[in-house]
Amino acid sequence: MGDLAVTALLIVALFALLGSGVWIGLTLSGVAWIGMQLFTNRPAGDAMAVTIWGAASSWTLTALPLFLWMGEILFRTRLSEDMFRGLAPWMNRLPGRLLHTNVIGCAIFAAVSGSSAATCATIGKMTLPELGRRGYPENMVIGTLAGSGTLGLLIPPSIIMIVYGVTAEVSIAQLFIAGVLPGILLALLFMGYIIVWSLLNPARIPPPDRELPLLEKLRASRSLIPVVLLIAAVLGSIYAGVATATEAAALGVVGALVLSALQGSMSWKTFRESLFGATRLYCMIALILSGAAFLTLAMGYIGLPRHLAEWISSLGLTKFWLIVALAAFYILLGCFLDGISMVVLTMGVLLPTVQKAGIDLLWFGIFVVLVVEMAQITPPVGFNLFVIQGMTRHQLPWIAKVTFPTFVLMVVAVLLVYLFPEIVTWLPSQMRR
Repeated sequence: MGDLAVTALLIVALFALLGSGVWIGLTLSGVAWIGMQLFTNRPAGDAMAVTIWGAASSWTLTALPLFLWMGEILFRTRLSEDMFRGLAPWMNRLPGRLLHTNVIGCAIFAAVSGSSAATCATIGKMTLPELGRRGYPENMVIGTLAGSGTLGLLIPPSIIMIVYGVTAEVSIAQLFIAGVLPGILLALLFMGYIIVWSLLNPARIPPPDRELPLLEKLRASRSLIPVVLLIAAVLGSIYAGVATATEAAALGVVGALVLSALQGSMSWKTFRESLFGATRLYCMIALILSGAAFLTLAMGYIGLPRHLAEWISSLGLTKFWLIVALAAFYILLGCFLDGISMVVLTMGVLLPTVQKAGIDLLWFGIFVVLVVEMAQITPPVGFNLFVIQGMTRHQLPWIAKVTFPTFVLMVVAVLLVYLFPEIVTWLPSQMRR
């Protein structure tokens, strides 16, 4: 069979299994087994056992369940709830006022969560009822929350960065550092949008709360201090080079447990639920990663990545148009798959092409995270849209419509990162010195 026929057969098998409700990880393993069995001479069972064991026992991957557990602890304790009360007094003077708590709250929680859905759900639980009660326009509250929730993928520690680092063999610590400035850039773009919209629609913004003296503001913000200290400990240990991503994740878990215990919000029930929640989520991700590793091996034996790379090279695309094509490809893929599945499904095929085009894999990792962020708010499988739909009961098309301006701002962020790659590479280059 020709390459085109083999590719078509595997794609049909992939979508048939996904459409029938089979788990993504098992689907990837099944498609890989079909490819190995039909189109290669290597025994599929032996290859599957070796590859899945190797993928599941990777030491680098141990950071993932720990960061997931840290996020679950914060999600289920009072630490996250205290953030709104600490942020609100400082927003009165900004155009848009408390709408900015969506963006800043998501940025802070992203730095201790690593999950877009967890960030969106946690901040949404605080801001949606509070901003609704104060009379802020619902379309702006929901739109900025959905967009800002995606910061959970970009601001380290990020689960998707760990997944990319493992699959692309790029330093996770370097990826974390590379995501800091793009994360700040995107947060500032969101805040700029809120400011411009508020200046154009001043009548729709409720009047400010009573202006508090500085001492009262600081007293109200004391609940932010534990979260900020935890962020500083986790990320500072990585940036200072005294801890690996895995060791920093362990530090984060211990810190979250200690802080929640000191605040009196940690119970045996909360501890158990946070541990079970992190375990369930990690098992799902590990199964997807294992299946993707086997699929990558199968495609390597069949030769599909090499042929795809040769075909793309034959098109004579410049680096810019290659990036545009890849961005469009990921946004389209995001209509059907979640972010982790997108990364692990495509890396084996695309990395040879990206390397041949001379694109830095560290920069490409941040680019992939940005376009996967767009997929989080792209219907019909935008995870953040589902999270907000569950909290507000609005229809998905309406949520997607009010979120669209933040999607456009992400496109602007991708363009800026392409035009000024130092936004990604400058901080990591400083750490290497």
